[in-house]
Amino acid sequence: MVFGLKQLAVSLTVVAGLSGGALAQEVVRLGTTPESYPPFTVVDASGKVTGFEADLADALCAEMKVKCEWVLQAWDGIIPALTENKFDAIIASMSITNERKQVVDFSDYYYTSPATFVGPKSEEVTISPEGLKGKTVGVQVATIHLGYLEAKYKDVVEIKTYDTQENANLDLIAGRVDLLLADSVALSDGLLNTPDGADFEMKGEPLRDPMLGEGVGVAVRKGDPLKDKFSAAIKAIVANGTYKTINDKYFKVDLYLR
Repeated sequence: MVFGLKQLAVSLTVVAGLSGGALAQEVVRLGTTPESYPPFTVVDASGKVTGFEADLADALCAEMKVKCEWVLQAWDGIIPALTENKFDAIIASMSITNERKQVVDFSDYYYTSPATFVGPKSEEVTISPEGLKGKTVGVQVATIHLGYLEAKYKDVVEIKTYDTQENANLDLIAGRVDLLLADSVALSDGLLNTPDGADFEMKGEPLRDPMLGEGVGVAVRKGDPLKDKFSAAIKAIVANGTYKTINDKYFKVDLYLR
């Protein structure tokens, strides 16, 4: 009888350990921002997340055979929140940069999109130190675009920062800034493709610079095996056509092509 009880105790311990491991694998918490960034991410008043990245996350989680849950976190604190274990991964149009790779690991990229300046159609602008001199440029805080502006043009432009891209867009429409610098697809679909954006256009060529990152990836904590799982899932949904179906629902261009 004693032997049987010991066996039962060991068995229960093993089962509990396996169950705990299985549950830990089953739910992956995904961090994104509560501010909408259409068409990549749209968050409604109830906190529901939709858009390209929401559909993409659903496909990746299905491929990985895990259940995913969204956690909302302000953009400027999203990496600290990840490292503090408030969620397990960031899917929020976060560009892969050397600076960020010092703090977090990234999966393979899941989309690429160059940066661009946007301004009024009525004004000619040359994207150069001379052409931008004296301009006020709006840009979202804690982004690669702000870093680029500060590195390239801080001595010739006035930089005005915003907590969200939407607020930056509103100030351009209102004439409180001369130009915006942001992701070209987000500006094209989120501003220029609206009635309020009809009087604005992209200025100069799309910007592709190492300072602007290596594409957008899933960020995870340093050493987390989720990095490789997300990378494998990205490759799988590209290969089986799921990525193209999601891409074509939102965009006219292929965001996976470099």
